[in-house]
Amino acid sequence: MAAQQQQSGGPGLQQQQAAALQQLNQQQDFDPVHRFKMLIPQLKESLQNLMKIASLNLAHNTTIDNGVKSSDAAVQRFDKSLEEFYALCDQLELCLRLAYECLSQSIDSAKHSPNLVPTATKPDTVQTESMSYAQYLGMIKSQISCAKDIHNALLECSKKIAGKGQPPVIM
Repeated sequence: MAAQQQQSGGPGLQQQQAAALQQLNQQQDFDPVHRFKMLIPQLKESLQNLMKIASLNLAHNTTIDNGVKSSDAAVQRFDKSLEEFYALCDQLELCLRLAYECLSQSIDSAKHSPNLVPTATKPDTVQTESMSYAQYLGMIKSQISCAKDIHNALLECSKKIAGKGQPPVIM
């Protein structure tokens, strides 16, 4: 028994591997690109099912129109399979939009804060492209100043709009 546990890594190692696998699966569930890749086979299957049901319904309606067969046979509903296909298309569209937004946000983040600040959690690792804390503070102060300028400009604009909406005072 002990030799078997040593060969398999023991129960502690198996639990750690299972926990790591579960955490990886959870991270992949939130990743829009991974979710997109997981939905593609479902979309293909749904499209095949939709085409199959459409052809069966068309053949059934043709036989009825030709007077060969009565409408006693049960056929699958086309609208349900079409709705399933559209639902998957909507999910894929949302995944692509989310992936695009994540990419856009990442690009903006890299553009406005290109260098990292060294963290105190790992003092032994040296980050070559990191900025000093003083540089980081300067960048943050400039971002705050820019945000205040935008806020003030919006306030002035809203006051001007509110002032134009009021009737003029006659003396």
